[in-house]
Amino acid sequence: MRKARRSILVLVIFLSLGGVGYKVVQMLRGMQQEITRNPRKILDYLPESALHMRDFHRAKVENGRKIWELYGDEANYYKEQKEAVIKKPRFYYYDKKGEVIEATGDQARIFLNEKELERMELTGRVQVSFQGYVLKSEQANYLATKDQVELPTRTTVTGEGMELEGARMEVEMETKKIRLITNVKTKMEPEKLAKKNKGNSSQRVGG
Repeated sequence: MRKARRSILVLVIFLSLGGVGYKVVQMLRGMQQEITRNPRKILDYLPESALHMRDFHRAKVENGRKIWELYGDEANYYKEQKEAVIKKPRFYYYDKKGEVIEATGDQARIFLNEKELERMELTGRVQVSFQGYVLKSEQANYLATKDQVELPTRTTVTGEGMELEGARMEVEMETKKIRLITNVKTKMEPEKLAKKNKGNSSQRVGG
């Protein structure tokens, strides 16, 4: 009788575990299908603590055209705050002509809405490069909704035949228009500047 009872008990436990295992498998399959359809869904299944990632990469593609890419040596993602902190970030913005604006820094903090990047804050030895010009500052903010980069601290711009410095600057990403705000200092070499700007009449620098 005891052997029979033990056998029945073992069978019940086995069946119970089998039922639990079946439910777990079904749940994992459902998660896998959802993540396959929308890779960002994986973040919904992470614990509330930070997710640490190496070789970070994120990009935005719209109607088959790459808008921007963001790389980093490593990143920590905070699910509850919907933000990530990235070390040694490298940000590339691609305009409609295929020209690239590159921005680098020591650290980037990105803020995400439900679908995509909302804002990015670059800090520490920030450098923005495009068409032979280099902007240097200690902070730069990319605002996706405005398609604009704001440099709220003192910034310098250097290029062939031109050196500019301002307390604040703004860069329109698509048009590449630079706007200098307050305490602007300018040093130019007209001959070199004319040669550089020949054929680039669409680019504007204003104060």
